[in-house]
Amino acid sequence: PRQRVLLWGVLLTAWEAAWGQLRYSIPEEVPKGSFVGDVARDLGLQLPALRDSSVRVVSEGRTQYFALHGKTGHLVTAGRIDREHLCRLVEKCVLRCELIVEGEMKFYGIEVEITDVNDNAPSFKEIELEERISETTVPGARFPLPEAHDPDSGRNSLQSYELSGDEHFSLAVQTGPGGDQHPELVLAKALDREEAAFHELVLTASDGGDPARTGTVRIRVTVRDANDNAPVFSQAEYTVRVPEDVPVGSILVTVTATDSDDGLNAYVKYSMKKATDMASDIFHLDTDTGDITLLRTLDFEEGDFYELEVQARDDGGLFDTTKIAIAVTDINDNVPEISVRSALGEISEDVPQGTVVALLHVQDSDLGANGEVRCSLDGDIPFVLRSSHGSYYSIVTARELDREQVSEYNLTVRAADGGSPPLQSSAVLALRIRVNVTDANDNPPMFNKNVYEAQVAENLPAGSLVLRVRATDADAGSNGRVSYSFGNVPDGVRALFSVDSESGEIRTTGPLDFEDTSKFVFALEARDGGGLTGHCEMQIDITDENDNAPEI
Repeated sequence: PRQRVLLWGVLLTAWEAAWGQLRYSIPEEVPKGSFVGDVARDLGLQLPALRDSSVRVVSEGRTQYFALHGKTGHLVTAGRIDREHLCRLVEKCVLRCELIVEGEMKFYGIEVEITDVNDNAPSFKEIELEERISETTVPGARFPLPEAHDPDSGRNSLQSYELSGDEHFSLAVQTGPGGDQHPELVLAKALDREEAAFHELVLTASDGGDPARTGTVRIRVTVRDANDNAPVFSQAEYTVRVPEDVPVGSILVTVTATDSDDGLNAYVKYSMKKATDMASDIFHLDTDTGDITLLRTLDFEEGDFYELEVQARDDGGLFDTTKIAIAVTDINDNVPEISVRSALGEISEDVPQGTVVALLHVQDSDLGANGEVRCSLDGDIPFVLRSSHGSYYSIVTARELDREQVSEYNLTVRAADGGSPPLQSSAVLALRIRVNVTDANDNPPMFNKNVYEAQVAENLPAGSLVLRVRATDADAGSNGRVSYSFGNVPDGVRALFSVDSESGEIRTTGPLDFEDTSKFVFALEARDGGGLTGHCEMQIDITDENDNAPEI
């Protein structure tokens, strides 16, 4: 049908893109890779720049619900999203994520509302229920019936109840202040146990989907003999405040009801008549003692208030109802979390002061002072920590960098909350960030000596080693790589000597003659990869050999 196609199609509304915030809407249960929004268009990002930059989507928490399609710039789903699983306690389900543009050191907040589809039918906790009603009960008496639960929202949630099966009973539905419906069984005609000891009824709950989904519970009414006193609770409402670290198994409160009848008609049993699914998983009611105990650990950040409805019923079916309000108080049980959203691997030593090298996000799930985080940067280093926006911090250069003094930094960021007493080691999270500083060519080559001297005999064969020179450069990489060559020297020197550009070795290339020239003085040049040069002077003395006979 056309409505089903519209329901499962991607329903998108890009609401606004102001102050770095985007808002979209999609239905739950759409397949992985479904279109959410055109982020590139809404933020004015160019696709070529988007592909060249390191851009990613980060969701709050461990599960990543969305991803960025690199070719189109579209925000898409990273998997199927179940609205009831994520947001069963809230009416409006909104997932938040952030678009991080690493190259520009920018981030944009994105909110995606997950709308409901009718994928759940109303259901009752039990498929069969037994009601015990005295035959002296006057017509018009009302008995609370179990409420159905439908995790869907809006029109897809629970809408109506219907009772069928017997003329002795009818159905009344009470509507609470919040719009929730409470079904009640109404005695329409007087009972006669001798005429009928049992009555079989069916209660049907329907939602407003198209087509509607339904759930049923079978009700067996047992007619009992007279019981003229109902149990009465000692309080109309019980209120208790407990810290979130109360141990599992603790008794939080005990409800008490008394019945003035004698014998079995005075025996009271307790039952939980109204509680959310989460509350049913957390609290346990002892049907005999009225003790409400804790089944699992409380978490203030997960839920800070629970309301239960307990019924006390005697053996004759008469009852009383009370409410229990349980407020959970916060303790400092969450350590601040630091996550690196973007960081540079290396920077040049000549970057200006104030250059951003890392973008951090800090959060603490606690509230109030327990969730207020203080951040600091360890050590005497040329970097400072600045608050960027909300819970974001940036690490920036505080002064000029000098690679020749320090070529690598380990940055340690610490976060501590404001709990009282404050958390110690468990409240401090250390994050190490490695920043490699690249070199600028600011150092020329330097020879070990300004003047090199050597003596060689005449008539040495070509290729003989005269001496080796050495120059060093404090720069790194190609800026620190040195090559050797002659300076401005006469052609006669070039004809008799050669210099190895890599090793700095000076060798003869032709015969030396003491009688022709007894000393050579010339310049050598060392040049680094950045074009800077250094110079030294060569002084080579030629020693005489007895290579000439006397002439008469």
